[in-house]
Amino acid sequence: MNIHGATALVTGANRGIGRHLAAQLVERGAKVYATARRPESIDLDGVEVLALDISDPDSVSAAARVAGDVNLLVNNAGIGGGALLGDLQAVRAALDVNFWGTLSMARAFAPVLAANGGGAIVNMASSASWFVFPGSSAYAVSKAAVWSMSKALRQELAGQGTLVTSVHLAMADTDMTKGYDMPKMDPADVARITLDGVETEALEVVVDEFTEMVKASLSKDPREFDKQFHQFLNA
Repeated sequence: MNIHGATALVTGANRGIGRHLAAQLVERGAKVYATARRPESIDLDGVEVLALDISDPDSVSAAARVAGDVNLLVNNAGIGGGALLGDLQAVRAALDVNFWGTLSMARAFAPVLAANGGGAIVNMASSASWFVFPGSSAYAVSKAAVWSMSKALRQELAGQGTLVTSVHLAMADTDMTKGYDMPKMDPADVARITLDGVETEALEVVVDEFTEMVKASLSKDPREFDKQFHQFLNA
């Protein structure tokens, strides 16, 4: 997909990867709707700011009505989550935002994309789509669901010519990862690699070497990966 001349909507554009995605889309010549639950927190030049809470169906519907010229939907907004056997409200919240919110956006904007020639959907998933980081199992479940949803949407939207891309990475240096003492990518690099993937029509964008290792482990005995991962943590 050619980003120059496209019209994009980015969720969670007020910080982290989403902010860099919106800024780089503008740099590449796209019109950009930058959205967040608190629109006053968006401080980007050259974007059209919209209030959007992806977990609120009315808010999603309103955004689809306003942004009727979108042909590139970037589902970036998401939250963390604790252990499945921990706080059940936190588990529900992770699924409500990361899965149901993303699906709600795809459902609302699918007709918009169809009317504008098909376009593309980008779903920001994670390396956690394929493994579970200790203490973050609810997040992993939600991102595994985003990966499966991306594959399903790719099939269901193929007839209208909509490309669906899932993006997978380990950790970027964002507010969400402040408590983790692990190597982290610059979110600007994540945004650049993601948009390069959109332009080459990649179905899955694997951003970093760790995530490549995680994906490669899926065809092997899970105990092999567990051993590698514990070695990585203790290195």
